Amino acid sequence: MANYNVSGLVTLAELAKSKESTWCVYILKCSDNTYYTGITNNIKRRIHEHETNKGAKYTKGRTPFSLVYQDKCKDRREASQKEYAIKKLTLAEKINLIATYK
Repeated sequence: MANYNVSGLVTLAELAKSKESTWCVYILKCSDNTYYTGITNNIKRRIHEHETNKGAKYTKGRTPFSLVYQDKCKDRREASQKEYAIKKLTLAEKINLIATYK
């Protein structure tokens, strides 16, 4: 069987490679001046979930939020790795990361 598509249709593998990723890692600044770091493939939906107490337990009761950092990633794996790295940062390092983002 050939490794190409004679019909001109895009294969699933090609579609997966060409599709622009929508995954991102983000930081919210909560009303109590704490920071929440998470990942999502739909930032508007995820912030809405946080605002309506359907997001993470940590963000319940800490509204309103400010989206202070967002970094697009190529896939969920990369987003998870960046989230892990950010969560290991000290508060001062997170503030510096946010400051360099703006």
